Amino acid sequence: MPEQHLDNRINNGLSVSIHKKALDQLIAMTDRIPLADGRTPTIVPFLSIIKHSRDIPRSIGVLTPSFCLILQGTKKLYLGQDIFQYSEGDYLASLIDMPASAQVTGATKELPYLGLRIDFTTQEIASVAMEAEINTEPRENDLSAGAFIGKSDAGLLDLFFRLLKLVDKPKEARFLSELIKKEMIFNLLSGGYGHLFFQRVLFDQRSDGVGMAIQWIKENYTRSFTVEELAKSCNMSTSGLHHKFKAITTMGPLQYQKQLRLQEARRLMMSGPIGATTAALTVGYESPSQFNREYRRLFGLPPLQDIKAMRKSSYTWGFEES
Repeated sequence: MPEQHLDNRINNGLSVSIHKKALDQLIAMTDRIPLADGRTPTIVPFLSIIKHSRDIPRSIGVLTPSFCLILQGTKKLYLGQDIFQYSEGDYLASLIDMPASAQVTGATKELPYLGLRIDFTTQEIASVAMEAEINTEPRENDLSAGAFIGKSDAGLLDLFFRLLKLVDKPKEARFLSELIKKEMIFNLLSGGYGHLFFQRVLFDQRSDGVGMAIQWIKENYTRSFTVEELAKSCNMSTSGLHHKFKAITTMGPLQYQKQLRLQEARRLMMSGPIGATTAALTVGYESPSQFNREYRRLFGLPPLQDIKAMRKSSYTWGFEES
């Protein structure tokens, strides 16, 4: 028995060493690419590299469907009432648009935060699951949130290695990168986190259910509705919709709509000379005073002060970077 225990420790230590070596190789490959702080797109259409040379305070944003691997550094994610800390070798997978907040900690110029981001759609995940005939069932009856933290394995890191090699091959990049992306989705669906990565309730938007409700709000966030009306349109009970919606998004349907509205209003004001009243009306608010109250409650400052503070900072940051 002692010998078996020692063998396990040796194997575990070897596995950690190989994993660290693979991460170091990926970091070395990003060193060849000129990176500014923030998000740097690459020639691979869905691949971005994230770099932060200093700590980023907690920022509110919206997670979009993506897969983000940390190569170096540490990040905290605030999702509903839960706080997750993850670091090199860990990844964040987001399956739907999810209001949340996050911060980068411990980043310096000498040892910056580095991450790789893959953007995908739920349709791409569903397509791979169907083509590969992957039948992933939930391990429990309870629904899981539409975003989660996982740990990478050797196979996944190798796929990132192959993807980064294409950055130097523009002729091959567009075609071959799509094949690697499909292989990456397959790896995630068939791995230990597959039951979290593919939740049928999120992907089937053609019939009734909470997936359809989430999609409807995303496409119609400027329109007013009641939870009762939304539930009826999705052939669900009001209590059933509210329970499932909160389990997946960590909030109720009306709060989800409100956060999408406020995030879009903030984006509009940041991107051009649009005042708070115009932004409020554009995203569906009827009362500018209500908009100002809810904006301040979410972002901590009135709209114009918040936008001014963001523009004065050296660079802005949000979940579009991850």
